[in-house]
Amino acid sequence: MTSLIKKNASGNADDGNANLLINEVVGVPGGIGEAARQARAAAYDSFLRGLLPAREGVALLAVGGLGRRQCAPYGDLDLVLLHAGVPGTDELAASVWYPIWDASLRLDHSVRTVAEALSVAQDDVKVALGLLDARLVVGDQALADALIRTAADHWRRTAVRHLPGLREVTEARWQAHGELAFLLEGDLKEAAGGLRDVGLLRAISAAGVTDALRPAVRAAHLRLLDTRDALHQQVGRRVDRLVAQERDGVATLLDLEDGDALLRRVAGDARTVSHALDDAFRAADRLRSGRSRGGNDRPARRPVARDVVEHDGELVLARTAIGARPDPSLSLRIAAASATTRLPIARATCEWLAAYCPPLPAPWPAEARAALTTLLGAGPGLIPAWETCDRYGLVDGWLPEWTRLRSLPQHNPVHRFTLDRHLVQTAHEASRHAREVERPDLLLLGALLHDIGKGLPGDHSTVGVPVAQAAATRIGLPAPEVELIGKLVRLHLLLPDVATRRDLADPVTIASVAEAVGDTGTLDLLHALVRADAAATGPAAWSDWKGRLVAELVSRVRTALDTGVLPEPPAPDPALLAGPLPVVHLTGDRVSVAAADRRGLLATVAGCLALHRLEVISADASAVDGRALVECRVQPRYGLPPDPVPLRADLRRAVAGDVSVTQRLRGRALASRGGGAAPRVVWHREAATDAVLLELRAADAAGLLYRVACALDEAGALVRAARISTLGADVVDAFYLVGGWPDEATRARLEAAVLAAV
Repeated sequence: MTSLIKKNASGNADDGNANLLINEVVGVPGGIGEAARQARAAAYDSFLRGLLPAREGVALLAVGGLGRRQCAPYGDLDLVLLHAGVPGTDELAASVWYPIWDASLRLDHSVRTVAEALSVAQDDVKVALGLLDARLVVGDQALADALIRTAADHWRRTAVRHLPGLREVTEARWQAHGELAFLLEGDLKEAAGGLRDVGLLRAISAAGVTDALRPAVRAAHLRLLDTRDALHQQVGRRVDRLVAQERDGVATLLDLEDGDALLRRVAGDARTVSHALDDAFRAADRLRSGRSRGGNDRPARRPVARDVVEHDGELVLARTAIGARPDPSLSLRIAAASATTRLPIARATCEWLAAYCPPLPAPWPAEARAALTTLLGAGPGLIPAWETCDRYGLVDGWLPEWTRLRSLPQHNPVHRFTLDRHLVQTAHEASRHAREVERPDLLLLGALLHDIGKGLPGDHSTVGVPVAQAAATRIGLPAPEVELIGKLVRLHLLLPDVATRRDLADPVTIASVAEAVGDTGTLDLLHALVRADAAATGPAAWSDWKGRLVAELVSRVRTALDTGVLPEPPAPDPALLAGPLPVVHLTGDRVSVAAADRRGLLATVAGCLALHRLEVISADASAVDGRALVECRVQPRYGLPPDPVPLRADLRRAVAGDVSVTQRLRGRALASRGGGAAPRVVWHREAATDAVLLELRAADAAGLLYRVACALDEAGALVRAARISTLGADVVDAFYLVGGWPDEATRARLEAAVLAAV
């Protein structure tokens, strides 16, 4: 066969021409779905049969996707040339491999005898798994059958022994690729819950350990294969990572509404696969422990809660619970028992509960409410117990709203989980703070419901209130507690927003928060909820400085609620008010500067800090006894703190009037991290005692504070404080402008100056 394009260094053709070559040379059809995959396998088989002449003692076997007849549009060919020691094998192999490369097909190949193949499989569990998919394409049927039959028999006899090591390798892969269910750009094959894990389920089923390929798993597998087919077709080459720019196109090919619908489907399928694999590994562990006992001793049944028994490391229903009329709270009670004991619920028990447990009445009985509180407060055991119940549809019976929330993607990069998992994770994190509040049960429920408004039109903190209150009413809370749940949902962002965007020394800030919160009990609940919410969101959502700001705000509001007196603003650092000017102090994350009273000091300090790759989190400017004071809290922009010696020197030169320092920054382009929507200015009229608030919402960029502060200074505005809140790639920067409410023309002029600086 004539080569149509030049092979690259790996022996494979360039991907750009792959579609042309596959269609013209091999005649492999495209398309999505099981029928298309089978047709591709048949086309590959036909092509390969023409490459190997009939010869006794030689067989060409397909493994991998071709072996299973599940060929992706741009998948690899995994082939084994099996022989019985016949002469001329190398030349025969070359006559097969080179036409495949000439056809621009990606090839993984080996040449082995039956004994060699079995020997490699004995030492390499991945090879052993591959041989389970082996299928004769052309050649000696008896030779192929000998390998296929022996490899399968060997796997059945040794699988239980090999599975612990295989599990370690699998967990390392999960660590490297993450969980497909929670990734915005996940690898459909390698991530946890992906196609590679379905292969493990198939191997565990082949070993007779358990029926791992149940109908739900098979359906999830087919949908994941369809998604990969569509991704290949959309991109025009082999790719397994579902990146954002291809998402809508893939969704269209799959007749889904949009990219979010695709993400939800992939997440649900990945969770089904992951749950089934966890269950299969546990079955293997039980089988192995049973063999270590000799297989004669039957596992004991141990009661762990009313109607719940432990049997062989799993929770099952007591016989009396099955025989009697089921209690509607039974599913919640066994979930709570699973979470507190950290023992999984047996699959058969979940299936029985899904089929026979009656729905909960409205309002719930007290026993069901108590079980929910126990479940939510169980700590680490909550998440696997909830996930198990969710896989079998039990959670929908508890919270009908869960159908809308399940696997809903959160596109803000600070979020590491889908919405439903985030809510459960928040409840888990909230249990760590249960002893800090008067009503831990309301904290746990508020944590579970705090983002229930997401996915609905409007501000989720507002639209979620009636939804959360309806759920709390159905659960059976009295009216005052229902109102409190609604208040937690409405105000769950209040503390972090105010702490990072407002001047905590301003009495108006403290008074407004105290009025919104109302009492110290609610304040404690909100403080615990915001920490749990941040921990469940991801590491980028919280930091030590944010924790300190929120704690400072809570302390000041508590004083106001307890005494009715607003706390006094903190006094300036006395060290700034003494000694010759300029004064520069670097202490931890604080930078304090005093200079001769003049305009523009905040911009100068911000520019110097930006040159040294420091992000300003908050800044306060004031004038005392003829001195201009600027106090900033900072953090390194790229993780490494700057050298304090040149930083201190540059600050001294800059605040003393040396413009050459900040001129270096003026000449640089703004390196923005974000994009998307245009920057926006929002005014707040009564948010401060002696100032108006200008809030800038824009993409984050190095030197942004410096440029905006310069623009405001040149426009005649006097900035007494600034608060910088970074939200992923965006910022919300609040500037306190001294004076009364400006007229419309002044506001327009200041807005134009700020937006031009951005």
